Amino acid sequence: MAGQSLSLRESQGATLSTMAHDPALDSRPDTPLEDIPTALNSERQSFDFDPEKKGDSCIIDIYDPNRPKLGFRQRMQHFTWAWFTWPMSTGGLSLLIYAQPYQFPGLPQIGFAVYITTLILFTTVVTLMVTRFCLHRGTLRSSITHSREGLFVPTSFLALATIITGTQRYITPENIVPVRWLILSAFWTYLLVSLILAVAQYSHLFSKHRYQLDTMMPTWILPIFPIMLSGTIASVIAATQPGMAAIPIIVAGLGAQGLGISVAVMMYAHMIGRLMRAELPNREHRPGLFMNVGPPAFTALAFIGMANGLPNSFDRELDGMIDVNIIRTFALISAIFLWGLALWWFFIAAVAVLSSRPKYFHLGWWAMVFPNTGFILATISIAKEFQNAHALRFASALSILLVLMYFFVLVSHIRALIRQDIMYPGRDEDVEDSL
Repeated sequence: MAGQSLSLRESQGATLSTMAHDPALDSRPDTPLEDIPTALNSERQSFDFDPEKKGDSCIIDIYDPNRPKLGFRQRMQHFTWAWFTWPMSTGGLSLLIYAQPYQFPGLPQIGFAVYITTLILFTTVVTLMVTRFCLHRGTLRSSITHSREGLFVPTSFLALATIITGTQRYITPENIVPVRWLILSAFWTYLLVSLILAVAQYSHLFSKHRYQLDTMMPTWILPIFPIMLSGTIASVIAATQPGMAAIPIIVAGLGAQGLGISVAVMMYAHMIGRLMRAELPNREHRPGLFMNVGPPAFTALAFIGMANGLPNSFDRELDGMIDVNIIRTFALISAIFLWGLALWWFFIAAVAVLSSRPKYFHLGWWAMVFPNTGFILATISIAKEFQNAHALRFASALSILLVLMYFFVLVSHIRALIRQDIMYPGRDEDVEDSL
């Protein structure tokens, strides 16, 4: 096919045109996906390939290493919202570095560099998303309303949440009133917008899509995740507020955190039912199970942080019955309770992935980084409350493993991008998939 121009016939909404099964493909050797009873192989995904638009088309297997290479414009049509999982995970890593119980010279500077990298990645992804929408008109609406890609829209807010928190940790100087008001404005704006997102997106999903419980995945939790992280943000900025000014922030953060974990627990019921009835997801999507670790882990982290953010003089009834120390004790008890749930989900996801490791990179692999960051941060917070050196060393060891996982996913991400294993028709979140 050298010297011939390539033309790919793609359907509207940035999805590929799936052709009927070709008997000629039966003679081909089995591929790694053919043992998975899902949409990825129940019908071999392919697209119509028409050299020079002469009507002489053929079928191209999207998993064929020798499939045609695409240009920048064509690939940008498949630059999905899931790309925000990269800056989201990078921002979480910067927060984990800041929270390390054992600091060494140069570590704060490394954390600051990772924070700056998060800003660069977030800006780059936003720019490329705008480029996609400009090059391919109509993809903005289709991506937001898509049954699968639309669920990744909240990852952009999660990335923004890590930036707000990182700004408080690395940039905001103490006792500078204008900067303090800027962070407060960012918090309240984020809280309001994320609440609107949670209501609007779930309302759309309830009215416009019909999902099968047998194909339920943790991505169903994502629309509630941004409002839940409002509590995490509140736990960070409340401690920097003077006197009783922290109370409204903590109350709002607690309400947001309660909403998030409540919806997540309801989703867990469906997730357990799906696993009991339809078994584990196919191996290509099992890394997404780590998303279940996030809600209880970040809630445990937020409970401890918000309780510690209360002023030491706090006593609602001024009678000494329910003072700040009692609240902090109950926050710690609740955090340990939720930490156990996060640990259980972590092992369920780890066993699932290790028992059948994925063959092809998906942006969902970043779920092996960000939710586990929250789990380690919660572990550090609990260990600090008990002042247990063994638990702190354990958390440091987990942090090292997470850094290794981050670079593993990063290398896999870059390799898949170069090989056109992602940003390719049928290989991204803009295609229907029964999971």
